[in-house]
Amino acid sequence: MSAQPQQRLLSQFLKAMQAIYGPFQTLSPSQARTWTPPPMTAGHRGRYLWTDAFGVLNFITLGSVTSNATYYTLADRLIGTVHDTLGRTRDEARRLPGASDEHPLAGGLRIGKEDEEDDSGGDGDGQYHHYLTIWMFAFNRMALASRERRYNDLAIELAKAIHPRFMRDRDSSRPRMFWKMSIDLSRPLVRSEGNLDPIDGYVVYCILQSANRDDPHVLAREVAEYKKILDTKWQRYSSDDPLDLGMTLWTAHWFDGEEMWATELSRRAINCLCEFVLSTRSGNASSPRLSKQETCSTMGTSRTHQRTALHSASSGPVWESIATLRNTRPV
Repeated sequence: MSAQPQQRLLSQFLKAMQAIYGPFQTLSPSQARTWTPPPMTAGHRGRYLWTDAFGVLNFITLGSVTSNATYYTLADRLIGTVHDTLGRTRDEARRLPGASDEHPLAGGLRIGKEDEEDDSGGDGDGQYHHYLTIWMFAFNRMALASRERRYNDLAIELAKAIHPRFMRDRDSSRPRMFWKMSIDLSRPLVRSEGNLDPIDGYVVYCILQSANRDDPHVLAREVAEYKKILDTKWQRYSSDDPLDLGMTLWTAHWFDGEEMWATELSRRAINCLCEFVLSTRSGNASSPRLSKQETCSTMGTSRTHQRTALHSASSGPVWESIATLRNTRPV
C-alpha cells in the first residue's frame, strides 16, 4: 500500500480509537504511564470486556505500525483498568472469587453488562467464554509486542481458571459447554453451547500453549477437550450472522491449510458470508447491523486464505454507509 492511503487509514484508525479512549495521541511517555482510560458511554462502570479487548489489540497495532512504544504503555494501562473493574465484583469491593492482586485473572472477568446478573430481560452481567478468549489472545499479542512473557503467563492462568467452569462431561467422548456463566463462575446462566466457543477455545489455547517455552503441553488437556467438541461441531456449521461468520474466518485462519476442519470451515463460512453480502447489496438484509458485526466480518475476510471479491465488497461503501460512531457500543 502506498504511503498516502496508509496514512489516511492510520488517521481514521486514530480518530475511531480517540472517540472511545480520548485524546491520547499527544501524550508523552511519562504521561502515558499515569494515563487512566476514560469510562466508555456504555458498559458497567464504563468498561466492557469485548470492546476493551479490541482496544488493547488496537493499541498494540498502533505501537507496531508507528514504532512508538508509548502505545504499548497505553495498552498496559487499559489492561490494568479492566482488571480493576471487570475483575472485581460489581460494587468493586473485592476481587472475583479465586482471584487476588497477585493473580487478578484467577476468577475470570465480568462481561461488563450494565444490568445486574439476574435481570428480568436475561441480558445481565456474567462471564462469556468468547469474550474471555479474546482477552487471552490480546495478552498473547501483548507478550509478543512487549517481549514480556508475563502477559502470556497471565493468559494461561485465565485459561486454566475458566475452562472447567464452562465445561461439563469433560471425560466423555463429546464434552459440552455452557454459553454464559454467573459472575462468580458457580453456575450457568445460559446452558446452551455457543456456536464458536469450542473453536475459539481450541485455537486460542493452542496459541497460548505454543508461546509457553517452559512447558509446550501446559494446556494439553484443555486443548484435547475443545478438539473433541470441534471435531463434531464444525461439520454442521452454518450461519447468517456476519459477526459469527467473520469471527469464524478469523479463528479458522490460524489453521487454514494445516488442519482439515479449519480449511473446510473457512470454505463454508466464506460461502455463507458471500450470500449475506449479496443479500445486503440487494436490499434484502433483515435488520440494521451493529458496528461490532461489521468489524468482525471485515476482519475475518481480510485474514482468510480463501479470499474472494467478498473482501472488497464487505469492507467498502456498503459497510461504510451504515457504520456510525453512535453504534460503536457494546452489546
